[in-house]
Amino acid sequence: MTEHLLSAGAPVCAVELDAPLAAHLQKLAKKFPNLTVVHGDILETDLAALAAGRRLRLYGNLPYYITSPILHHFFTFADLIDEIHIVIQEEVALRLTAKPETKQYGYLSVVTQLYTRPEFVLGIPRGAFSPPPEVDSALVTLRLPGERRKLKLQDEMDYLDFVKLCFAQKRKTLVNNLRALAKPEFVREALAAQSLRADARAEQLSVAQFAALHDSLTAAR
Repeated sequence: MTEHLLSAGAPVCAVELDAPLAAHLQKLAKKFPNLTVVHGDILETDLAALAAGRRLRLYGNLPYYITSPILHHFFTFADLIDEIHIVIQEEVALRLTAKPETKQYGYLSVVTQLYTRPEFVLGIPRGAFSPPPEVDSALVTLRLPGERRKLKLQDEMDYLDFVKLCFAQKRKTLVNNLRALAKPEFVREALAAQSLRADARAEQLSVAQFAALHDSLTAAR
């Protein structure tokens, strides 16, 4: 992947935690002067510093067990990023691209679609890798910006904490999940204002509907 990117002629910064792989990249840098190698953890990498004023496109095969933390880290630099192209576990890819009222739709769907416009590009069978993993994979493209451009949230972290609370127990209604935040009658009124049923659950709401509900309940505090 790195060699293909380098061959395009653009400056490439490769972040690699694994020492042998980082050493291999250092050898590659002797052939391609447009390659900068950072031996470190992507979760602790300051992407703004690496960008040095340029717009970013991110590419990678993400470690499946920390896909969500890496995506959250990327999203903190959303204003600098144009596109993200990643190979991840297929199950997670389906969650990123899921629509409301589907089994896969959840908090990770909302946070991803807040910042990006996700596309499930390609399914990759486990046999395409050596050694083969125990799960199927997928290539996903995340184009920025996402819904946040339209919503113009006052406090994105507060909004995401609110969404997380809404999904705290998926089988429960929003009225029940939000009891610690607002009285049931206030939640019912806020739902009714969006033409939603009083027994609505989190998986039924879009990114924008969560924002409207959050605004209504914040104003009612």
